Amino acid sequence: MSTPPRTNERVALVVATLASFLTPFMGSATNVALPAIGREMALGAIALGWIATAYLLSAAVFLVPFGKLADIHGRKRVFVGGLLVYTATSALCALAPSYPFLLAGRVAQGTGGGMIFGTGVALLTSIFPPGRRGLALGVNVAAVYLGLSLGPPLGGLLTQQLGWRSVFLASAALGAGAAALAASGLRGEWKESPGDRLDAPGAVFYGVGLCVLMYGLGRLPAPSGAALAVLGLVLLAAFVEWERRAARPLLDMALFAQNRVFAFSNLAALINYAATFAVGFLLSLYFQSVRGLSAQATGALLAAQPLVQAGLSPFAGRLSDRVDPRLVASSGMGLIAVGLALLAFVGPATHAGFVVGCLVLLGAGFGLFSSPNTNAVMASVERRSYGVASATLATMRLVGQMLSMGMASLVLAVFVGREAIGPGRAAGFVAGMHAAFALYALLCGVGVFASLARGRSATVP
Repeated sequence: MSTPPRTNERVALVVATLASFLTPFMGSATNVALPAIGREMALGAIALGWIATAYLLSAAVFLVPFGKLADIHGRKRVFVGGLLVYTATSALCALAPSYPFLLAGRVAQGTGGGMIFGTGVALLTSIFPPGRRGLALGVNVAAVYLGLSLGPPLGGLLTQQLGWRSVFLASAALGAGAAALAASGLRGEWKESPGDRLDAPGAVFYGVGLCVLMYGLGRLPAPSGAALAVLGLVLLAAFVEWERRAARPLLDMALFAQNRVFAFSNLAALINYAATFAVGFLLSLYFQSVRGLSAQATGALLAAQPLVQAGLSPFAGRLSDRVDPRLVASSGMGLIAVGLALLAFVGPATHAGFVVGCLVLLGAGFGLFSSPNTNAVMASVERRSYGVASATLATMRLVGQMLSMGMASLVLAVFVGREAIGPGRAAGFVAGMHAAFALYALLCGVGVFASLARGRSATVP
């Protein structure tokens, strides 16, 4: 007996929502735990940054290949497999005896994350019809922001009361529950490209190029870092050229060359995340290392931004079913640019209320941007490309997040060096933070124009 469509819609939404909550919860909770990890393992700011970046890099490398495999072999299969991998590797991170082991665990965890990111939105888009899709995507995005909201306060509470390892154990427990529900409750399978095959050479070009680029950015301003970054860009250019000529490409470049909405919506997402992701990382270090606040207090303050995002996302997603997503998303990007510019004036004695106000502004902007932008991307492609489109958008998010961390690491390397941030380096850190936020605000201002340039979306009646 087949599952009624509305029943499958509800189950899919619950499962995708749980998965969408899990990964950002882990990321934001880990940001708050970083100073505790640094104290236990004697790590500086750059090394701590790699704990976040290693996960993002691994997820970005595997996202598009797993999105393609999901289109071929089944989106549910890859999605559930990703949850299982994520659960197991979270437990391994909790047991890490050293920095290299933890870094390796984060890389493995990112593999599971890539499997989840590349299929979750594609599953929802496959199951929900256009008239209800915007609301479903809005709820899904709200779950992302709820994870971001609860990650800092719960991560701070767990770190302060039980130690940083408890953050990874909590993530493993959530992952196990989501995997069990997905395997037992989600009926059916969705594969729109059976008989197709994975472009393995293209996947290698893409993965190696991205790894070399990010490693090079992490070594800047050293000359070797610049050389590696250039080599990474050359390899990524080779990937683009290979994909243009491949009979069955990993990523169809025609989507970018011939689909204006798809191309500029993805560009807007890349710029948006590049300008915003490191905000939590920088402010976590600022509150704990410069202002002397506890992990728990820092988490409570950082929750302001994603709480606003979670509240606005379903409304913005529903609005994007009726109003051109370009206009909604672009107004959100503008609010983010203003919030980032204001954060560039935060100093050692700035009242916490001012910082929270800036975070609320960022949350409102992100809430208006993300779900309409997602709706525009998914509505611009055919059903057979949902997996690749979902994976491409998620790749833009992760690459943007890595670029954001890369810029933050570069600024910290220039203003602070690779030593731990202590009282003697607080002034340098604040100066670097100012430079980073000013750079992010400028980048987000450019993103407003990229968002507006996409043209009218197919989601508008």
